[in-house]
Amino acid sequence: MARGFCDVRILLVVAAAAFIYIQVRLFATQSEYAERLAAVVESENQCTSQMRLLIEQISTQQGKIVALEEAKKIRDEECAQLKTLVRHLERKNLQSLTSQKEGPVAAVVIMACNRPDYLERTVESVLKYQRSVSAKFPVFISQDGTNPDVKTKALSYSQITYMQHLDSEPVHTERPGEIIAYYKIARHYKWALDELFTKHNFSRVIILEDDMEIAPDFFDYFEATSALLEKDKTIMAVSSWNDNGQLEFVHDPEVLYRSDFFPGLGWMLTKSLWHELSPKWPKAYWDDWLRLKEVHKDRQFIRPEVCRTYNFGEHGSSMGQFYRQYLEPIKLNDVHVDWKSVDLSYLLEDKFLNHFAQILSKARPVDGPDAVLKAHNVDVDVRIQYSDQRDFERLARQFGIFEEWKDGIPRTAYKGVVVFRYRRTQRRIFLVGPDSLEQLGLKHS
Repeated sequence: MARGFCDVRILLVVAAAAFIYIQVRLFATQSEYAERLAAVVESENQCTSQMRLLIEQISTQQGKIVALEEAKKIRDEECAQLKTLVRHLERKNLQSLTSQKEGPVAAVVIMACNRPDYLERTVESVLKYQRSVSAKFPVFISQDGTNPDVKTKALSYSQITYMQHLDSEPVHTERPGEIIAYYKIARHYKWALDELFTKHNFSRVIILEDDMEIAPDFFDYFEATSALLEKDKTIMAVSSWNDNGQLEFVHDPEVLYRSDFFPGLGWMLTKSLWHELSPKWPKAYWDDWLRLKEVHKDRQFIRPEVCRTYNFGEHGSSMGQFYRQYLEPIKLNDVHVDWKSVDLSYLLEDKFLNHFAQILSKARPVDGPDAVLKAHNVDVDVRIQYSDQRDFERLARQFGIFEEWKDGIPRTAYKGVVVFRYRRTQRRIFLVGPDSLEQLGLKHS
């Protein structure tokens, strides 16, 4: 019995020990899981914090995106408004409103010396039409010498810039009997053009002399042809003068020609051309020098049918040479021509030869010793061929046009052809050189 009781006690002890062990293990396990749970909770809290931070960052970025979208929307609206404004301004001809803010078309210089009365007449004519385009065509007076009356007159015009050329160097002519004035004039021209192109930095200059009046469309004419001068480098200069522009020989104020003969008497040149000419400028007779083939190098000049300048200088350095016969009867244009709407592309080198050849090809050929009489008796354009300079001069005298040649080129000629109207009518007379048809591609037509 005692042994059984003892066994029970042993079993109870073992059971108690097992219970205690189980409880200890259970407690240890619970502690371990509690620690893990705490770590998980802490990790979850960190994730929650990071999630909240990320959500805040996303919200901030979304706010910025919304702000940028609003700014873009405002910019788009502003661009649309600006486009509408531009179209509106274009419809109202924005170019005409802003043209005065662009650079000048050309400076206009009036070359003067010792004729205050002539100068006044020229300046009044220029200012009459220049006032409305003063920003495009600033006017200068360049006086050669010290004539006090000329200087006083020039300084009386507040809207004109005065320049004075003082040259004390004595003149030595190259040949006996030459007129000293031609040497002084050449010096004055070089000085004035150097001043305007180099010191004042103009891109183009129009040269007038103090014995000229201008036509109402003088400035529009030069503005329109300035584009040709820049685009076509085979054009050396643009002139407002036609040597055969007498009333009897002109008809259409809108017609322009290319010419191999330098006309002068109101002409426009570019800075690039002046940089070429200035270093070799002649001592005298600068206009005849420009007519030499070695100088113009097959480049040509634009001239009108109806003159845009009128020369009233009967008294001057040339002693009135040709004045009564050729200068006094000149027709100064008095008809308004809207040059902005006139297409002048036919004057470009690659087009004008064909243009002129087509006109000439339609003219009726007449020949023989009575060719001039035959020309009088037909009512269409005619062409008369001359064989040499002497033959040309004979024909020119009979019609009454300029007979003069320079370096093998008649005045106003293009490819040896001199064209003029017949007695104020639309009919044209073409005096054609011995090889003109070949140059124009009409030799076999």
